Amino acid sequence: MKKIRELTVDETFELFLLIKNADVRMAKNGKKFIAFTFQDTSGTIDGKYWDASEEEISRFTAGNVILLNGKREVYQGNPQVKIMHMRVARPDEPSQPTLYMERAPLKREDMVEEINQIVFEITNAHWQRIVRYLLTQYQKEFFDYPAAKRNHHAFANGLAYHTVSMLRLGKAICKEYNELNAALLYSGIILHDLGKVKELSGAMTTEYTLSGNLIGHLVLVDEEITKACIALKIDENDEDVIVLRHMVLAHHGLLEYGSPVRPRIMEAEVLHQIDNIDASIQMMLGSVRQTEPGQYTDRIFGLDNRSFYVPKDI
Repeated sequence: MKKIRELTVDETFELFLLIKNADVRMAKNGKKFIAFTFQDTSGTIDGKYWDASEEEISRFTAGNVILLNGKREVYQGNPQVKIMHMRVARPDEPSQPTLYMERAPLKREDMVEEINQIVFEITNAHWQRIVRYLLTQYQKEFFDYPAAKRNHHAFANGLAYHTVSMLRLGKAICKEYNELNAALLYSGIILHDLGKVKELSGAMTTEYTLSGNLIGHLVLVDEEITKACIALKIDENDEDVIVLRHMVLAHHGLLEYGSPVRPRIMEAEVLHQIDNIDASIQMMLGSVRQTEPGQYTDRIFGLDNRSFYVPKDI
């Protein structure tokens, strides 16, 4: 049986799917509709349920598994489903939400081991103690959560997988450029998105928390570093602590992308570039893998809404 992202345009289907998100909105005619994001292990796809009643709004909520009859369509270059009929899955049907969650391609225990090995290479005592303290404190969330609600690494274990990929890139770059402080770069990579364990609600039905919306993960992880310093009796005014904080606060690169400061040390600029590379490649791969050679991918919102051609003869 095909999965949701394997369907072709205009193909009709009947599939059990997880409701990942269910946002209630108001249409121009004043009636409510539900903007759904459906999910199975192949990925996610959006669909709108028009003229939703209050009873339907209360029944079709995020985290429920439903049986969906629909048709795969394209709207403004993006995949979507036309909902023909849907109902909540019964207990005697495959109704466990975990059956439909997309996960990282690496095993959780392997990622734990790989990151722990890198921590041994952090030779600065303050950085290593802070990294170990925060990884221990948020162990479960860090290795379970996605890296985003949508766009890149938006799947279970995605935060750790994004971190592992970046650490591998960082090691290769440090091998090429000996002038870089590898310990600082590794520390920044491990911590740069750790604030997402507070910014996001979890892997099942990922939403932004109140602090995620109003503060954001860059500031949240900076606060966690400060708390770690207090707990570990490290002076947060020491230069090595300040440059570590700079790494996480500058990793979005530009003020308009949410960084309160732009990168002002080499390792911070490298961290920003590695972050962009890994996020961009992950977004492209997600679309390229679902596109036949000789065709264009769906438009990718996180890459300026561009579509990418998949060559067929090379």
